[in-house]
Amino acid sequence: MSIILGIGSRIRHANFGDGVVINIKSTGYVIAFIEHGTKVIKLDAGLDIIEAVEPDTDLVSLFDVEQSLTKILQKWLDSSETIPLGDKWKGGKIILKPGRNDLSSKEMPIDGFFHKIVMMRDRLRVLEQRLNASALSDEDKVNMQQYITKIYGSMTSFNVLFKQTEHYFVGEKNVNEMA
Repeated sequence: MSIILGIGSRIRHANFGDGVVINIKSTGYVIAFIEHGTKVIKLDAGLDIIEAVEPDTDLVSLFDVEQSLTKILQKWLDSSETIPLGDKWKGGKIILKPGRNDLSSKEMPIDGFFHKIVMMRDRLRVLEQRLNASALSDEDKVNMQQYITKIYGSMTSFNVLFKQTEHYFVGEKNVNEMA
């Protein structure tokens, strides 16, 4: 089993000579060599270790960075992520049939209806963020937050439309779950 080197480790490579690890990528170490400049060397290249430095334990993956940046951009641009409609609903339609025979039915594509539900959910989230950042007293914030939570609870009927459960509306939680 090979050792993972941290940034600052000093090594010797058979072809490039002495160098220092200046970055770590999924494809290999980025090493600054004294006589050959910067090169990317595979992690399993069989380097001779002159002085090993422990790798940082708080490394962040590229995926984590992308997710964080996406959330920040969505927050500031007031845009929403693409939320997939459940497969069984794709191409479907909603039919609203009035109780009176003299009135006609209304049909709409289910994906258009679903898009409006997602937009409402996203706007509730923005409202929640703005409420939490507002200058209201903590008591007022808690009271307003309770109304938003009840709205989420009222919207749980639409969870059947979502493809992934992490996109569901969530209402009030059990007090024991919050402890």
